[in-house]
Amino acid sequence: MNDRIQEGATAPASLSPAPSASSPVSPPAAARWRPEVLAFIEAHRRDGHRSARLDPLGVSRPADPGLLDPQCFGLQPGEWLSPAGAPLWSARTVGDLDRALKAIYCGGLALDASAVRDASRRDWLHHEMEASPPVPGGAAERLALLDRLIRAQGWEEHVAQAFPHAKRFSLEGNETLIPLLDALCAEAAGHGVRRIFLGMPHRGRVNVLVNLMGFPPARVLDHFDPKSPHPERHTDLVYHLGGERELDTPRGRLTLTLAHNPSHLQSVHPVLTGLARACQDALSRERADQDGRRLVLPLMLHGDAAFAGQGVVMETLMLGGKPGYTVGGTVHVIINNQVGFTEPNPMSAWPAQYCTDVTRMIDAPVLRVNADEPEQALRAAAIAMAWRARFGSDIVIDLIGYRRLGHSESDVPALTRPRIHALTQSHPTIVDRYAAALRADRVVPPDTDLASHVTRSRVRAHQAFSDPALPAEDETPSPLRRPGAVPALDAAGVQALIDPMTTLPGGFEPHAMVRTLVDHWRRMAGLAEPPLRADWCFAENLAYATILRGGLNVRVSGMDVRRGTFLHRQAVWTSQEAGGAGGARDGTAAEFVPLRQVAAGDGPSGRFDIHNSPLSEEAVLGFEYGYSVGAARTLTVWEAQFGDFVNGAQVFVDQYISSGEEKWGDTSSLAVLLPHGNEGIGPDHSSGYLSRFLQLCGEDNLRVACPSTAAQWFHLLRRQAFDTLRKPLIVMTPKGTLYWEKASHAGIEELTGGSFQTVIDDTTVEDPHQVERLLLCSGKVYYDLDRGRRSVARADLAVARIEQFYPFPAQALEALLARYPALVEITWVQEEHRQQGAWSFIREQMDELLPPHARLRCVARRPNGSGATSSHAIHQLEQVELVARALGEA
Repeated sequence: MNDRIQEGATAPASLSPAPSASSPVSPPAAARWRPEVLAFIEAHRRDGHRSARLDPLGVSRPADPGLLDPQCFGLQPGEWLSPAGAPLWSARTVGDLDRALKAIYCGGLALDASAVRDASRRDWLHHEMEASPPVPGGAAERLALLDRLIRAQGWEEHVAQAFPHAKRFSLEGNETLIPLLDALCAEAAGHGVRRIFLGMPHRGRVNVLVNLMGFPPARVLDHFDPKSPHPERHTDLVYHLGGERELDTPRGRLTLTLAHNPSHLQSVHPVLTGLARACQDALSRERADQDGRRLVLPLMLHGDAAFAGQGVVMETLMLGGKPGYTVGGTVHVIINNQVGFTEPNPMSAWPAQYCTDVTRMIDAPVLRVNADEPEQALRAAAIAMAWRARFGSDIVIDLIGYRRLGHSESDVPALTRPRIHALTQSHPTIVDRYAAALRADRVVPPDTDLASHVTRSRVRAHQAFSDPALPAEDETPSPLRRPGAVPALDAAGVQALIDPMTTLPGGFEPHAMVRTLVDHWRRMAGLAEPPLRADWCFAENLAYATILRGGLNVRVSGMDVRRGTFLHRQAVWTSQEAGGAGGARDGTAAEFVPLRQVAAGDGPSGRFDIHNSPLSEEAVLGFEYGYSVGAARTLTVWEAQFGDFVNGAQVFVDQYISSGEEKWGDTSSLAVLLPHGNEGIGPDHSSGYLSRFLQLCGEDNLRVACPSTAAQWFHLLRRQAFDTLRKPLIVMTPKGTLYWEKASHAGIEELTGGSFQTVIDDTTVEDPHQVERLLLCSGKVYYDLDRGRRSVARADLAVARIEQFYPFPAQALEALLARYPALVEITWVQEEHRQQGAWSFIREQMDELLPPHARLRCVARRPNGSGATSSHAIHQLEQVELVARALGEA
């Protein structure tokens, strides 16, 4: 909408009569207004939030007072709005209009639509603001709101009295959050939402656990009690915990899930969206006419400083607009204390700088609310949910309050912010302010003492919080879970899967590489002659096909995963003729997805989804972890472009993937594929940091593997998908060299028979009693060692492989070692530098397995600071020297 509307123009669409005939702000549609008047209205729509009464403490920098002065637009307060004296929103004079606009756009609720580039969406927002005047509800509703505020404030007081030194990250100064969440849940239910996934940081979380999630107060207080009778139940800090409940709202019932969250405040954001997307996909698959995005709402709470300061927020916002990651819009709530730890983070209306500015990248509108005006927060909830239901995109509620105490309750805020701390201590509480407002509005009859009502409500809240009953814990031992059975597969089954996967539709023109691939796949499956051994690409795609045939879903995401960084997957084929069979009307080339041609087995087949992610590791891995937790019948796979790039998502490895089950009971079968191996292409493209993952292993929390053959890769993927014992899988996958290593390819009988082997013995040894030296290794270095061993024809030497590092295959390795009774030396050989790779882990695991007369040594590249060399020539020299040392020939 233009800043100034041409003379003679009619009123903008959002000033047209509202759907409700009773709206007090609707001008006659045909009325014509002076351009100065229209410019004055437009200025309030655009800049009203900069002059709104949003800061409870009044310390933020305000906008220029003249910004919305009528005289700046050539208008005088006593002037008629139109020559005919027609009223606009019941206003006939400029002064009347000024007061009406200030009430709509400059009160305790303000609209910042400056990031919304779509004019029709801005018009809708203006209509919602102008058609919904801030009229208070009835006496019963307003007293109920007061009681919720009393309960929110009462919880903080109760904990402070019971455990004055407990770290609870108090909500004091932003207690309006509780009725705001109540309203959002009710509005969501009214729009047909059946499930809400809620994520939030520490601030106010304990209050939310009790007052929204329905946690028994005694259970929460037990975490604060240094003499707790059940400290073993405290698997994580109380302000990290989540939960789930069925919530009855005035507009319907829904399921509310609060996601668990570590101390990395915003990291739960992509996890939450992944959880929501998994649930949405499941509901959409239930019925073709059911849109899961309308039934499931992600509701994400943020702290103001972390929201503006942590990059994972930006990455996750960006993900929301990408195919495969959309969730139909997230409603964001900023718990805005205008401070981050001890660093001031005030909003500024002049110049306009807000913690929400990061959301401008996705055109999200922001509803700013004064946390001391709770009725306006309820109005914001209604507008936010209506926006999400209509447009399916993100919206932000910026709840602007303050922090009455320090960062935590043991903090001393006066040390760093003496002036602000003094203001917060003298500022009336939200209960006192709202009770005074109700008294002024004469909400209760004159003979009713509002102070007595507040006192009684406080007493009831404290009595409820003092209930000592702890919920009974189910101490029945869980049944022993064993790995699930992997469905059998025979040669005919392979052909039945591969035939439709390699039958192209008419008019589809494949690339020459794809044409060759089709020929190879058919030969590998026995559908064409001459036969060909199965390579890694065939093995992976066939594994997914068997999983889909078994009724499970497969989801793969990561950078360039549709093709594969090393041309190793080829899951989506693109026609070389634009607009061919299946092509789009705009000329976009048709695509053929072989794995979507898999027919169902005895039951319905699974769905195959594969998405090239944006150039992000952190948010995408967090999203896929959340998806894997929420989708128990889906093999969720995330592949790094190179294994080194997992560095960018380390927080999810440490705080979620490796520890989420032990801390929170969240089980995940996420498969993380990290291309790994020294090939002379530099330190940033060589290592999946195997040593770091092995340091995280404990209490059977992970599966860590490094398969060396296509058959092993096939069996490992199938085991992961069908295993009922859900654990994350970390795989050091091949890069170019191993994919094209013909010795690593497999006969079809190796795929249809057998299973994943945690240890592979040396089948070339003729007399095990002659073997005195055993080389243990993993991954592609095996083939270098095998070629080296063959060149020297040593009968006293064997080469064996460890394919799974964790859980460590002690029994299998012990049996292998027993086969060689004459051993005097066991050498662990790794391509990585000595301080990386698996050496430290292997050395510890071998302590109890080492035969009495054998010594253990390591052959590796020398320790260095940067990692692999970037010179292919130097790499080749290093590799030759490494093999020679391992064989004892150096």
